Amino acid sequence: MLIRRSLLNRTHLHHHLRRFSTAALLQEPTPTFDPTQQLTYLDNLPRPDPKYDEIIHAIPRAISGKNISAKERKAGRVPSIVFEQEDGQHGGNKRLISVQTNQIKKLVNHMGQSFFLSSLFDLEVRPEFQSDELIEKVRVLPRKLHLHAGTDAVLNITFIRAPSSALLKVDVPLVFRGDDVSPGLKKGSYLNIIKRTVKFLCPPDVIPPYIDVDLSELDVGQKIVQGFLNKRNPNKRTALHPIFSSAYWRNPNVEELKFFLISLLETGK
Repeated sequence: MLIRRSLLNRTHLHHHLRRFSTAALLQEPTPTFDPTQQLTYLDNLPRPDPKYDEIIHAIPRAISGKNISAKERKAGRVPSIVFEQEDGQHGGNKRLISVQTNQIKKLVNHMGQSFFLSSLFDLEVRPEFQSDELIEKVRVLPRKLHLHAGTDAVLNITFIRAPSSALLKVDVPLVFRGDDVSPGLKKGSYLNIIKRTVKFLCPPDVIPPYIDVDLSELDVGQKIVQGFLNKRNPNKRTALHPIFSSAYWRNPNVEELKFFLISLLETGK
């Protein structure tokens, strides 16, 4: 018997949703947390390296536009924007700024693009780079980094303010370890990386610098699922944003997919 989909109630529909489907994700409640509580990293989660702590210097920019941006780059500056994004999605309180090209280039080359975009920095805005007058000092997270397709020159950057009360979406890099001793590799399989980051929804105070993925015991035909990853929520009271397929293994001698790595972030327990 055929039943019109509109006749099925929402509760009935939810039982027929795959747990990891896009439709099922729409049923998940919006995560919240209490910003007044002290947050700490879990024991098994990596912490940011203090050697990457650096103040990014900036000057205000009055207007925007293609010609203005071109002049800024020619003068050795990167046109940028800093704004609020407390709910992880919607922005406001925008300020036009310019940062030093050499400083940003040094950070990106030293850290790598993914690690740069998941690291917190102190941003100091002054009338001039050498001025003693401070217009604004705020902790920020680089949200977007636009590079030239041919030269990899930094064209513009978007920063978001990262107060402790915010709840931000962050693309945290995956670090694959143990692939040199993996039984799957020794049997002729190879690792094809589809996604190098996973998305966290968490307060700025506990953003993990990376997530370890251990491949040392993986064989052809085995799977890694969410519970295998060393990625427990840094804030036990805050939910994490779910992300799917990260990498998989293929055996050149077998036509079918033999190994699939699922990276699905879960609510901290």
